[in-house]
Amino acid sequence: MKRLVDVVGALVGLIVLSPILLLVMSLVWLQDGHSPLYRPKRAGYGGRVFLMIKLRSMVMNADKAGGSSTAANDPRITPIGQFIRRYKLDEFAQLWNVLVGDMSLVGPRPNLMEETEHYTVEERKLLTVKPGITDFSSIVFSDEGEILRSRRDPDLAYNQLIRPWKSRLGIFYVERRSVVLDLRLVVLTAVAIVNRRTALERVQRLLLALGANDDLVRIAGRQDELVPHPPPGTNQIITSRA
Repeated sequence: MKRLVDVVGALVGLIVLSPILLLVMSLVWLQDGHSPLYRPKRAGYGGRVFLMIKLRSMVMNADKAGGSSTAANDPRITPIGQFIRRYKLDEFAQLWNVLVGDMSLVGPRPNLMEETEHYTVEERKLLTVKPGITDFSSIVFSDEGEILRSRRDPDLAYNQLIRPWKSRLGIFYVERRSVVLDLRLVVLTAVAIVNRRTALERVQRLLLALGANDDLVRIAGRQDELVPHPPPGTNQIITSRA
């Protein structure tokens, strides 16, 4: 049933969004004459490597000119890339990955292979399902670039402030996944584009209804300042880049 929903959702999404995607791809190409697509390697189901499709929002070879985490004020982001990131258009291209079976509409966000090598035993649960375009953490941390803005080491900040909670939210999804939950998260993702505060409040209520602990519910509201926290399965806060 989940695969059927994925295929139908990806087909409909690609058809509906194709005019926007084609227009933005043309603008990216006109900007610098290079491919509008970026295909980084990511860890998929079982840790297997796949090429994730994204609309390119940064300069060519940006991965060779800086870290893997991207702050909102990263100079590698192009002018059109700012627009792409603001409306999450780079993620919509991953509907193709869903269609061919590399990803699902809903699931933990796929990470770099080198990042999964540092997963704790608990975090490796994230690799027991297909990665997705959206999940709880995609809504809760949709402002990831702003969190990392002006950080001296965005990669370290990501691993201390964001990764621990992304992993916890992802594990929570894996342990309670269902087609009904997937549909609710797709709807909340759409709500977040229009009204992020409303989406966060609804995510909190959904987490409560599913039995999440108080810490997870509180962080989903994003009203408290993020502080360094250890990844699930360890008591040690990361103090260097993964």
